[in-house]
Amino acid sequence: MRKICLLSEAFSPSELTENFQNKHDDFGGVCSFVGQVRGSSEVELLELLHYEPLTLPGMEELAGKAIDRFSLMGLLMVHRVGKMRPGEAIVCVSAISRHRRAAIEAVDFCMDHLKAAAWFWKREKLMTGWRWIEPRLEDYDDLKRWTSSTT
Repeated sequence: MRKICLLSEAFSPSELTENFQNKHDDFGGVCSFVGQVRGSSEVELLELLHYEPLTLPGMEELAGKAIDRFSLMGLLMVHRVGKMRPGEAIVCVSAISRHRRAAIEAVDFCMDHLKAAAWFWKREKLMTGWRWIEPRLEDYDDLKRWTSSTT
């Protein structure tokens, strides 16, 4: 089973992952990651913009690669778009597999791609105005791990 979606409203990561896990009964490992808007005295809002014709198809393609590469039994990938407040969930990725390592690596693989090679543009609203957020060099280095000839 795979569930890939974009949401413009707040979601409960625990409800999503619990429902996802309940649909699988013969797994050996589950790994989930939840990313949220960092709280800070400066940040009022985070906004994620995207190009709709590419975003969901790109996420579906990424999910297919992860399922094939790690022989997953299931993958959940939910991403918010629009404006979010500190503490709200941005992304939830959960992988189910026969063995724990595959689930752990699949979530890491998906998050590295979502952080550095996805179809989202981020900006923060500070007290002084809006500021664009670019991926960090570390995000690109993390992504390179999955394209090297040794992995």
